Amino acid sequence: MILIINGPNLNWVGKREPEVYGEESLEAYLKGLGDTVSVVFTNIEGEIINFLQSAEGDESVGGIILNAGGYSHTSLAIADTIRAMEKPVVAVHISNTFNRELERHKDLIAAVCVGFVGGFGLRSYDIAIYSLRSCNTR
Repeated sequence: MILIINGPNLNWVGKREPEVYGEESLEAYLKGLGDTVSVVFTNIEGEIINFLQSAEGDESVGGIILNAGGYSHTSLAIADTIRAMEKPVVAVHISNTFNRELERHKDLIAAVCVGFVGGFGLRSYDIAIYSLRSCNTR
């Protein structure tokens, strides 16, 4: 199973800045991926860390996809957690953060993950899932 962790404001995709994130609900999109993924949403940094630590000890989890939202640019705590993990983590962004505001160009999370996918809208999740299933990431 692949665990997909979504951070702050991603529960609002579909109504928040549709010109950036699109009009489709992320929750509905991810439900369409089937039973081989488990999806969680949280707006709380510490809960992201708790999800990561729990997944590290869960033998049923083969890999993690993390869209840390705004925490991607600020959270050393989440980055430190990923750095200590054995399981592969792929960072995902719906938008291309490198063609947005300058403060989004530094990504502390992507820097410690086995891979990064961004800029392909909700399809970024499909690409991340494919990479975890197909590639020897660690």
